[in-house]
This record gives sequence, C-alpha cells and structure tokens, in this order.
Amino acid sequence: MPQLRATLRHAWNVFLNNDQRTRPYTQYYGGGSGRRPDRARLFVSNERSMITSINTRIAIDVASVDMRHVRLDDQKRYLEDIESGLNNCLTVEANLDQAARAFRQDIAHTLFDRGVAALVPVDTSINPEASGGYDILTLRVGEIVMWYPKHIRVSVYNEATGQREEITLHKSAVAIVENPLYAVMNEPNSTLQRLIHKLNLLDSVDEASASGKLDLIIQLPYVIKSEARRQQAEQRRADIEFQLKGSQYGIAYTDGTEKITQLNRPAENNLMAQIEYLTDMLYGQLGITKEVMNGTADEKTMINYWNRTVEPMLTAIVEAMIRTFLTKTARTQKQSVMFFRDPFRLMPIGDVAEVADKFTRNEIASSNEIRQAIGMVPHKDPKADQLVNSNMPQPTPPPSDGSEPPSAGLAAADAGTTQVMSDSFDQIDAALDDAFAGLTSSNGSGP
Repeated sequence: MPQLRATLRHAWNVFLNNDQRTRPYTQYYGGGSGRRPDRARLFVSNERSMITSINTRIAIDVASVDMRHVRLDDQKRYLEDIESGLNNCLTVEANLDQAARAFRQDIAHTLFDRGVAALVPVDTSINPEASGGYDILTLRVGEIVMWYPKHIRVSVYNEATGQREEITLHKSAVAIVENPLYAVMNEPNSTLQRLIHKLNLLDSVDEASASGKLDLIIQLPYVIKSEARRQQAEQRRADIEFQLKGSQYGIAYTDGTEKITQLNRPAENNLMAQIEYLTDMLYGQLGITKEVMNGTADEKTMINYWNRTVEPMLTAIVEAMIRTFLTKTARTQKQSVMFFRDPFRLMPIGDVAEVADKFTRNEIASSNEIRQAIGMVPHKDPKADQLVNSNMPQPTPPPSDGSEPPSAGLAAADAGTTQVMSDSFDQIDAALDDAFAGLTSSNGSGP
C-alpha cells in the first residue's frame, strides 16, 4: 500500500500535468502549419501525373543505400567510420525533422523535381566562411532560386521560425548536387517534360469529356433567317434544356420533324499512342522497366537498373559532399564519404547460402560478418570473427607456457612410425630381390 501511494504521488500525465497546454501556441511554439512546411513541394505538373510515381520509386532506392563519413587506408579502401557530426547526419539524423534515410530521400526528390539540390549545413561548430575546419551538426536540403558568380540564393527551411526562407550563401559552403539525368528529366524539351505535356493534354480532354455537357445540335424544320424564327429557335432550345434538367432520367421529347445530333463522341486522337511511345522512351533513357516499377524484375534487370540509374545519383551526391565538406587537409588524412550497398538484399535464400559458403571458404568474410548481413546476431566463438576456411585443418597455436604443444609429440611419433615402416619395406624388397635372383639362376642351369 505505501508503494502504491508513492507511485500515485510521483505519477505524471501528459494532459493533466502539462501546464503548457493552456498557453498560446504562437507565444511559446512559433507559427504553426497544418501541413509539414519543411517537405519539398513538387511542381504542379509533376504532382498531377504519373511522373511522381517514377521519381518516388527511384528516390526510395537511392535512400535505401547507406552513406558514411569514413577513413581510407593507403590503397584508398574502406578502413573505419569516423565519429563526426557529418557521419551522424548521414547515419542517424540530419536535422530536427528528418532521419538519415528521410534526408537522403529528400535529396533525391529535389534532384528529380528541380534538377539541382543544395545541401546546406545549417548548424556548424564554427563559421564555414571563416575556416574550413568546421564540423557539421545539422543538414537541410535547399532549393536554389538564384545563381551568382560565387554565391547562390537558397530557399531552405528554418526550424527556428517554422517557415522556408531565402538566404544567400557562398558556393564553397554548400554542397551543390546536379541531377546526372538532367538532360532527360529537367530540360524544357526533354523526354520527361514532353511526356508531362502530353499527359496534361490528355487530362484536359478527359475533363472536357466529363464536364456534363451534352453537346447537342438541334435541326429545326424551318429556316432561321428572321428575328422571329431565331427567337422561336431559342425558345425551343430552352424548352429542351428544361426538359432534360427537370427529368429524373434526363429524357426529353422533340417534334417528329426535328433532328438531334450529339457531338460528344470519344475524341479520336493519337494522344494515347504518343504517351505510350514517350513512356517507353523515358523508361529506356532512365534505365528502368515496368518490372522494376511493379516489383517483378529479375536479378539482371535490377543490376542494370542499379548501374544505370541509382549508382550515378549516389555518386553525384557523395562527390558533392567530398568536394565541399572535406577540406584538402581532411582528404590528405584519408577522409572520405562513401556509400555501401547490401549485396544480399535481392538474393533468394538459396543463393545467399551458396554465396556465404564461398565467402567464408575463400576467406573473404568471417562467419559473423555473414551472420550480420543476413540479420543474425554475432556468435561468441572467437573463430567466428576470423578469416579461416573451416573445411581445412588449421595449425594448432603453441601453448603460452612455452612447452611443446600436444601436436608436436604426435608429429614426432608419426615420424618414428613412418621411419620403421620404411625400413621394413626396404628389408622386404631386398628379400624379394634375392629370391628372384635365385630362381633365375636355377632356371638357367637346367637341362
């Protein structure tokens, strides 16, 4: 009972004990918004078409690849991760609103929609324009709105005010990433823009067809030349409109001498054929297929998609970070930014087992590295962290006390046994030679 009283005395409820729930929002929290203001807003032409699905598919695949701030060895191979603010932005969280993967996807979305993205270090340890030896604490993706010789005007989200603001920054302090497929996706006369234009035309035709108009022509049994006949025709048209509008099923009657022609038949044009042609051309230029979009692509198709589409995007992002965020001194110290793709992600379980056997047998990866790649916890056996071939006998290490290992005595015994067997074989060979010589001589002395 005393324990229950102590629990109730120290209990805290977010609604009952929070005194900030009665305070004015704008006074303590800043300006609010019903929609997330830091999210990249797509162009209307892209948002209303199938292009958004293509961009989202590629952006998800780009964001699924890990990026790290690493140190290289003398052969420029990956050695270890560097515990830095940049590595924290790339692996944990980039800013207050985005985790590392959401940040990478934001980069890809901005590249596809705008053609170029600016990676702005919002919070740094020192002023980037004063010295290059600064550490990045938070990163944001900005949209470049104006280009100057040595500066750029960037629209970036300010988490202090909750609004997007435009600031002018030096180019050396911002990682500028350009879409490698800019000529295909962002040029005014590119394949993607032509496809968007055709899709907008098709939407306009569909809206006109579904606008609710009947588009009827009524042929009256008299010639309309005088003002009286024209008024009579207008009255007849209004009468038919009133009948159609007031009827439950949209039925009207006409005179037997009147003829009605309906014009809203399906428009015969080649828009759909042009859209299908441009879609196939765009898929080929982007290196994707319908199977990639619906998730039924085989391994060879996915490798081609990775090499032609995803890898150029990742390389452009990484190179922009290296040239901007790492000084010449840091690169001399063998610092770099690399991306790492999981090679087991697209493999079926049977192929994974075969590859794991080849990797461990040829001493390419240890058992614990393979276990980690397939989602298993590392084993505590020290041998699981060693590059050894378990199918081959391993030499026994010498004891720590300096005495001979047990294998040494066994080896000596084996050597003695081998020598005794060799001597015995020599004696047997000599006896056989003597017997064969005597048999030969006796055969030669016979009659």
